[in-house]
Amino acid sequence: MIRKIVTIDAEKCNGCGLCVPACAEGAISIVNGKAVLAADNLCDGLGACLGDCPQDAIRIIEREADEFDEAAVDNHLKRIGREPAHHEPPAPQPHGHHAGGGCPGSRAMSFANPEPAGEQPAGVAIASRLRQWPVQLHLVPTTAPYFQDADLLIAADCAAFAHGDFHREFLEGKALVIGCPKLDDNNAYLQKLTELFKVSSIKSITVLRMEVPCCGGIVMAARQALAASGKDIPFREVTIGIQGDVKG
Repeated sequence: MIRKIVTIDAEKCNGCGLCVPACAEGAISIVNGKAVLAADNLCDGLGACLGDCPQDAIRIIEREADEFDEAAVDNHLKRIGREPAHHEPPAPQPHGHHAGGGCPGSRAMSFANPEPAGEQPAGVAIASRLRQWPVQLHLVPTTAPYFQDADLLIAADCAAFAHGDFHREFLEGKALVIGCPKLDDNNAYLQKLTELFKVSSIKSITVLRMEVPCCGGIVMAARQALAASGKDIPFREVTIGIQGDVKG
């Protein structure tokens, strides 16, 4: 059928990944550093992603395309570990870009790599070592550019608060995802991490857990996801005590 659908100009696209979480149907992914439409039947053609492209690389055209398939979208979102879309037609977005496009809590952003921390003089603020946003495992797009060729830190939510030197000792130089296996669905973690390991060229995995027994779920999810991905990635588990000490 002839219908409206997004098209992406590969020459303009810089692979920033902002369009990935902006698409509620998960129809856009990053492949070889460029945004691509995963499948015609996943795109509703309404253009919610347009305002999030800083390169103006996305536009709506009319062409022969498979019909939009809500069931296929739901299956696709479950496979990549995202919440199913509600398929309520949003208002069309302007064709330009704007600074506040999309929810700031889920827009994929990479930061400039900070200089190594080293010793900090007394009275000088300690710089954050965070290199990306978002960090919640439920929110990160698995195809975000900051996961490519990255050393990945999977941290329990409490670890950064318990360990006083979290940024310098564990976070520096790594991409980060965080979660709590006691409060969240560990099966969702398993699915999301499996997809992340499959589609991104992760160089190493460090799982930072707390010593409490329930925190073992995040390690289990990471190990099972790595096995399910079929990848052979160096894996390290570190346990933090409830008073912040590193227990190994």
